[in-house]
Amino acid sequence: MFKFQHPEYLWLMASAPILLLLLLAYRHWRRRALERLGDTTRLMPVFSELKFWAKGALLAFAIVLLAAAWANPQMGAKKLTTTQNVADVFLAIDISQSMLCRDVAPSRLELTKIFAQKLVQTLEGERIGLIFFAGNAFLAVPLSTDYPFVLQSIQSASPDLLTEQGTAIAAALELADKSFESEPGGGRAIVLITDGENHDEEALNAAKKSYNSGAVILAVGAGTSDGGPIPTSDWEGSQYKRDEKGDVVRTRLNEDLLRKIALAGGGQALNISQSNRAVAAIEREVGNLEKRALEVRSLDEMVSWYQWFLLPALLLLGAESVISVRKKSIQK
Repeated sequence: MFKFQHPEYLWLMASAPILLLLLLAYRHWRRRALERLGDTTRLMPVFSELKFWAKGALLAFAIVLLAAAWANPQMGAKKLTTTQNVADVFLAIDISQSMLCRDVAPSRLELTKIFAQKLVQTLEGERIGLIFFAGNAFLAVPLSTDYPFVLQSIQSASPDLLTEQGTAIAAALELADKSFESEPGGGRAIVLITDGENHDEEALNAAKKSYNSGAVILAVGAGTSDGGPIPTSDWEGSQYKRDEKGDVVRTRLNEDLLRKIALAGGGQALNISQSNRAVAAIEREVGNLEKRALEVRSLDEMVSWYQWFLLPALLLLGAESVISVRKKSIQK
């Protein structure tokens, strides 16, 4: 594959024929002027037509080469297929309204985004997928090594993505199980990030089922045991959610449930407030998983060839500068 990185600069090549036309016009004007003056051989040095046009040709050719160099011609290298040893990791992120609680700053959900993005950057080299859940769950990003897209998807997490509210942990774990590929070999992990306000009794059974299917569950709690009110929207002036009696509803981190889920899933329970320590712990757990060889094809890598045009152009300019249009005087 061949292309110019900046093809717009190729228009500069048009200045080469324009230069030759200007030289032709100058030559015609000079000849006419000398004819009007008469015999000027004793007053002016002898002019060499050959050297004059040689200088013009060298300059025009140098302009063409400089334009090509500026446009930066590129050729694509062959696609390379490399083998990478990976584990498969799903991040299951709670986006229910209770995650808007600000018992941790700036809020449970915003702190979760920061934590999840840091985790993705730490786990680069593994295949990472993304699941959002509230009253139900959906697959936001399948297992992939497209880390920029995963990071972008994490940033878009919001309760508005799901109309059905709640904390369906079981649905998230079951969806992760279905989304893992059926190929044998390779470790699996599910990083569950939630406040644990679960109203689904199937969460522990789903954790055991995931573990029996070969996935380790790492439960990361978002929030505090003291908890706080639930904003009705994710901005500072929002009102708080109330129950049927009109009392403000408080949400608390269910640490006990998360410990049980982690125990049933063969992993460990962590807290998002631990930040770097929690990321390091997850990195160790994933690092201990069995790796599976995965073929990764690299994209075309374009190689620049501008120097092959720039060097000849500079040499031509150097040659043009040392050529004189005067004829050599003949000694008698």
